Amino acid sequence: MAAARLVDELVKSSLGRYAIAVIGEEPRLAYNRVLLSSVLAGETGSHDIELKPASWWRERGVTLKYGSRVTEIDVGRRELKIESDESIEFSKLVLATGSSALRLNVPGADLAGVHTFRDTRDVDLLLTLAAQKKRVVVVGGGLLGLEAAYGLAKAGATVTLVHLMDRLMERQLDAPAAHLLKSLVERKGINILLNASTARILGESKVESIELVDGRRIDADAVIFAAGIRPNVALANEAGIKVNRGVVVDDVLQTSAAGIFALGECAEHRGICYGLVEPAYEQGRVLARHLAGREAAYRGSVVATNLKVSGVSVFSAGDFMGAEGSESIVLSDVKRGAYKKLVIADGRLTGAVLIGEVTDALWYLELIRCREPVARIRKDMMFGRALALAAKAA
Repeated sequence: MAAARLVDELVKSSLGRYAIAVIGEEPRLAYNRVLLSSVLAGETGSHDIELKPASWWRERGVTLKYGSRVTEIDVGRRELKIESDESIEFSKLVLATGSSALRLNVPGADLAGVHTFRDTRDVDLLLTLAAQKKRVVVVGGGLLGLEAAYGLAKAGATVTLVHLMDRLMERQLDAPAAHLLKSLVERKGINILLNASTARILGESKVESIELVDGRRIDADAVIFAAGIRPNVALANEAGIKVNRGVVVDDVLQTSAAGIFALGECAEHRGICYGLVEPAYEQGRVLARHLAGREAAYRGSVVATNLKVSGVSVFSAGDFMGAEGSESIVLSDVKRGAYKKLVIADGRLTGAVLIGEVTDALWYLELIRCREPVARIRKDMMFGRALALAAKAA
């Protein structure tokens, strides 16, 4: 997704300046990874999530090499080596290698029936499980885990989700919002166990059950690891490019090697690996401007989540927990499945969490990003953009 956005921005700003080649290991055109759960749930077709048709790339003169794995970056010779022994020279290189799903290091993790949820090949496997009405345990109650659980349940599997923490999506939600989300997800037939640490996966040659640290056992035909992601940095690391958790980049997304850049989930900027789509798109815009010879700098992103999570609309942005000295305005209507929390500090909106009703999510995000004073709309902003702006104009 990061690479596709970069190319889109590049051809707008500097068409003809570069001969562009996109090399990808997955055997298909770039697609919207966010919609994989919709494919799993049968709400969207696999081909409907492609970001650009083949004709779009062809008309812009972009060379596509999909199903091709880069095995080595020769920084000195400015050359890439492909698995088939082919070599490609470059003047500038952009790493958009993304992340891989973490597999927990527990006994039994190598048994048949243990999978991850990360790409279209994983979706095909999970669809087969769901069609066979299998009992599936999903490990991880973050965004990926919830999406896998929802898709599997909707496709016909019996699903139990186990999560190490005391609440779902702890990186995006406060406790009341997470509690409401849990109840809404459970209504869809998904069994959720919190404070549940996986001890081992049991079975002779294939998965038969999963055992938790507290001794509980859950019968299962398959286990899906969706407990986080790890930036793909091996290529950069082996080439001598500086790597911490991700590939380290500066404010124009350049790595420690001149003329080699990184963006998206594999990149680490000012100590942060974002692992989200919007920061990757912002990085793509900045890098395209830089490569076009224009002034550009990436200063970091306000982290925001605005998605349907297991069929429930969820939005989270900024300092949603509320730092010291901030204050929160909260509206909770559990019966309607709605929760809204706005965090204010120094007279400005600094964070927000919405569950259920997210119509004004992008307006709240803009208020957080532009740091506009909210004193004149404070008493009305909880009730939405239209009412708040009408009151401001009065």
